[in-house]
This record gives sequence, C-alpha cells and structure tokens, in this order.
Amino acid sequence: MIQLMHKRIDPDSMPVLYDEPFTRESFEGNFEVRDGDWRVEHGWLIGESRRNFASMAIMKQSFFGPVCLDFYAKVLKPCTHDINCMWSGSWDEATNTRALAYVAGIGGWWDGKIGFEKSPEYKLNCGTKLLDFSPDKVYHMQCGSIGGHVFVIVNGKLAIEATDPDPIDQDRYGRVGFEAYCTRVAVTDFKVRRAVWEDAPQSYAPEF
Repeated sequence: MIQLMHKRIDPDSMPVLYDEPFTRESFEGNFEVRDGDWRVEHGWLIGESRRNFASMAIMKQSFFGPVCLDFYAKVLKPCTHDINCMWSGSWDEATNTRALAYVAGIGGWWDGKIGFEKSPEYKLNCGTKLLDFSPDKVYHMQCGSIGGHVFVIVNGKLAIEATDPDPIDQDRYGRVGFEAYCTRVAVTDFKVRRAVWEDAPQSYAPEF
C-alpha cells in the first residue's frame, strides 16, 4: 500500500482498463503518432525525437475519471534523459500540440529531475532530484491522479505527490500517451488502471 496525503492506494491491484502487449498491429490500432518516430521492437514501444518538443504517441481511446498509467521504461543509448507520460489530457488539433493535460516523468526537466507538470500553461510544476536516475536502468512507473491529487510512484515507492488547486476535469479530458522529448525511450508492459483509493484521514498524536 502507498500512503498519500489522506488517501491510501494499492496501484498493483487497481482495476485494469487497458492491457495489450505492444505489437506493430496493436500499436497501429490503438495509438496515433503526433510527432517523432515511433515503432515496436520485441514487445517494446520505441520513441525517438531530436526536437525540444513533446513528440508524442497518444492513444485513440480516451480514459476518463481517475486513472493510473502503469508501465516499465528505459532510456536508450546514447541518450541520457526523459521518460515521460501523459494522462487526463487533450490535444489541440489546430496546432498539433498537447493541450490541457498532466505530464509526469523521470530523468527530466533539463536537470535529471523526477516530477510532473500541467500543460499547456506550465504554471504548475513540481520536481525533485532525490531519485538517483540512471539512463540504462529499467524503471517501473505508476503515474496518475485522483481529481487533482497527482502521484508518481517509481519502483514501488512514492516519489512525488501534489494537489492541483484547479484540477483537470477528468470526466471531460482522458487522452493518455507517451512522449519523446529530444531523446530515445522504450516502454513495455503498459496498462491503464482505474485509480481507486481508500480515505485515510491523518492527524498527529501529541509526542510530548
């Protein structure tokens, strides 16, 4: 179990909404490429982009409500940074850019941070360098939100959480996807889960 602020979650047992291995057929059927080069090799989704831009592959199906993206990922040599995902998102078709969305990642934000941000204004950002990121390592990432309560779990440990004072309406926005931001990344064993939780009010007992 993971203790959030006033909530408990068990991401490994959350109901699965989508679970289909990456094959060329499943990728072409379930995803659309909006920028960058994306392909499937031996069960891994590979994304490449040389641009300082959210080069994304996003799912055709929307997943509304509280969700958790659950996957394994790594950076591919010679690249050293940025494993990023999006949920509760939307897309601006006129500009072909990400619109309102939550974005989380590790090894990013130009300084090897783990964190999240809210597009397209990027006024809500949160990051830390406490994760000792290694680009050649495979990471288990579980990223999602319950209303505006955002969480990023890496290898079974809560890495960051925050509460958005102006939460995205998860009944209206449900696009999910992966990003290659001037890097080469690989993703496998991808699931979309329903983010469920237990209320767990917290208080201090006097210690003196």
